[in-house]
Amino acid sequence: MDDKQLLADYRRMLLIRRFEEKLDSLFTSGVIKGTSHLYAGQEAVAVGVCAALRSNDFMTSTHRGHGHLLAKGADPKRVMAELFGKSTGYSKGRGGSQHTACAAVGFLGSNGITGGGIPIATGAALAVQMTASAPLTKDGHAGRNRAHPDAVVVCFFGEGGASIGMFHESLNMAGIWKLPIIYVCENNLYAMSVPLHEESAVQDIAHRAESYGMPGVIVDGCDYFAVARAVAEAAARARAGEGPSLLEAKTYRYYGHSKSDKREYRTREEEASWKNRDPILLLGTKLLETDVLTKDAQLQALHEVDAEVEAAVEFADNSPEPDPAAVLDEVFA
Repeated sequence: MDDKQLLADYRRMLLIRRFEEKLDSLFTSGVIKGTSHLYAGQEAVAVGVCAALRSNDFMTSTHRGHGHLLAKGADPKRVMAELFGKSTGYSKGRGGSQHTACAAVGFLGSNGITGGGIPIATGAALAVQMTASAPLTKDGHAGRNRAHPDAVVVCFFGEGGASIGMFHESLNMAGIWKLPIIYVCENNLYAMSVPLHEESAVQDIAHRAESYGMPGVIVDGCDYFAVARAVAEAAARARAGEGPSLLEAKTYRYYGHSKSDKREYRTREEEASWKNRDPILLLGTKLLETDVLTKDAQLQALHEVDAEVEAAVEFADNSPEPDPAAVLDEVFA
């Protein structure tokens, strides 16, 4: 990765953090209704993954999906508008915090169902594989989508999602068919309030990969470089037709599971220990030490990101409400 990409990714991690912090205040003050699942603390995973992807690769997300969507290159204004329930949002105000999609950047959707994106991503990987291997027609084309002949699919889920039936079924299918997919488990230690040791017989989700004929890799989810390297290797395997991989990123969410979660099941000492290894702090320190980033540029990036987040809020606030007459438009079931 060159210096330009490193600086852009550092800025993107800052953007995700400040975006989520702003969301916390907007929900707390009642400006945005309902609930939200914030991604703060896990930025190195989303941005590190996307650093190793191409623009034509696909992704599915979770209920904690704002960070993934922003990391994939979505416009913060339209993400914020969706959270405000406005017609200018990516899902035209219909999806809200948990059900947003953006085909333009290959983001196949966040998902309010635990592990719900796993079979969707597996199906997308099968579609990519089938399209790439489809016989050419007389006019030299194959399938409907020749823009993604060697694309890979990234599937995000949490350690709680690794305990549902769809996880096992999907990974087994992907292993049999050698699908071009990377399963990324963001292990933030708690499935809602349940610690991993109480809901899983194994403490390393990546060890399950052997059962499905794919490599399993554990990475430090606070280390942007470690995540990017692991995904680059997995993507190369997938593009070469060698099949799927399972990556487990050890990470930590700073906020509760959702807005109503007071985090009574974990100690403030545990939280402080993880914040000492804050992913943005770690990357920023590395870039400063290697003269990729200067203190002045670091402050400038923070000011720019804050202004971008405020502009997103203003855009969302001033955007029109959805037209009630269009409530059944684009509804498939």
